[in-house]
Amino acid sequence: MKHLVVLSGAGISAESGINTFRDSNGLWEQYRIEDVATPEGWERDPELVTEFYNQRRLQLNEVQPNNGHLILAQLEKHFRVSIITQNVDNLHERAGSSNILHLHGELTKMRSSCCVNEIGQIAQSTLSACAHGNTLRPHIVWFGEDVPLLLDAAELVEDADVFMVLGTSLEVYPAAGLLYNVPLKAERWVIDPKVPELATKLGFNAIASGASEGMQRWCEFQKISL
Repeated sequence: MKHLVVLSGAGISAESGINTFRDSNGLWEQYRIEDVATPEGWERDPELVTEFYNQRRLQLNEVQPNNGHLILAQLEKHFRVSIITQNVDNLHERAGSSNILHLHGELTKMRSSCCVNEIGQIAQSTLSACAHGNTLRPHIVWFGEDVPLLLDAAELVEDADVFMVLGTSLEVYPAAGLLYNVPLKAERWVIDPKVPELATKLGFNAIASGASEGMQRWCEFQKISL
């Protein structure tokens, strides 16, 4: 069975009603990125950061996987599917996909503010407000932090028979750099309304469409019945 490796981004979650990480005015849910998605923001005001991610979890409870997520899950009948997602939501899991690597962390988990390896599941939608010290923080890779699972992601990409970029602008590094790990033998696809220049440069087949429609068109092209 061929190995399909998918790099998914904010575009697929946006179709479920989750705002993209950085919109046109540089804000995320009307908060400055520097205040809620950096280590410095956490140091300045951990209570604000905690409450911000509590609200994102509550929002996550109100949305559902879309057809793009569902098609990826169904493709496990036809491929060995590995999903590398830049998204911190759990919509891939809820759609039924079984092999997901969260490159930038997970909303549904927390970790020690002192030890990156001390990770736990959040049993409820919200965490208590945090203070400085050995406290719980969101299990999110913020701007300026290392990406612990990057090497694991690169190994998956290097094993791909088919590699797909789905719903991402490829503007965030080091995630975008994973495209340089795609084997020469691999079939390459990008699905996004605005095809990223990097994918074009690297010779990807392109479907200029949103994730749900694009996945349906890709399956038709591949003659896959779902």
